[in-house]
Amino acid sequence: MIRAGLFHHSKRLLGWGIALTLAGCASAPLHYYTLVPPATDPTSDTASSSPAMASLPFELLPVTVPAQVDQPQLVVRDGSQGVALLNGERWIAPLGDELRSALSTDLARQLHSQDVSALPGNDKPRLRIKLDVRRFDSLPGSYALIDASWSVRVMHGANEGQGGTLSCNSRVSETVGAGYDALVQGHQRAIGRLAAQIAAVAQSLVNGQMPACPST
Repeated sequence: MIRAGLFHHSKRLLGWGIALTLAGCASAPLHYYTLVPPATDPTSDTASSSPAMASLPFELLPVTVPAQVDQPQLVVRDGSQGVALLNGERWIAPLGDELRSALSTDLARQLHSQDVSALPGNDKPRLRIKLDVRRFDSLPGSYALIDASWSVRVMHGANEGQGGTLSCNSRVSETVGAGYDALVQGHQRAIGRLAAQIAAVAQSLVNGQMPACPST
């Protein structure tokens, strides 16, 4: 009888342990983030006042990111050499896809044009834009930084090699406040600044000029 009582007591303890574990999991929900900026009222778009904007559609190639930050979780700086994977804070899509979607959205606003990457018939004149991210640094309460190389090429339909091309490097950093929302918003602003640099070069190339790379 004593052994049976101990057995039932152990089962109750095990059941309580499982219940507490499940309760602990339920109290720590996952938070998902996107780098794509929110939609804005077209009538309030500051880019609409810029003269002679590029009118060519653009083709944005897949964006590459460093393997260290190519994770579902947000990866943040932890001291001078360490990093931390935030299991409860995650990207809604792979980081490379998030960067590409955000840059595409910002470029469409800046250029008053359309990303035709997923559309058939890309034998028409267009811009081809490529972005390779070398660093994507995040330090909550301090900064959000993007260091990248990129290129813009004017593609004249079947004459693929006849357009102007420029390759540049950019290093964009935004000061951020406390919290992960502020950190992601900082990266959104950094991508917006990067898009503005790329759009300025694209505009010059479409106008037949060979611009200098933006200062970093």
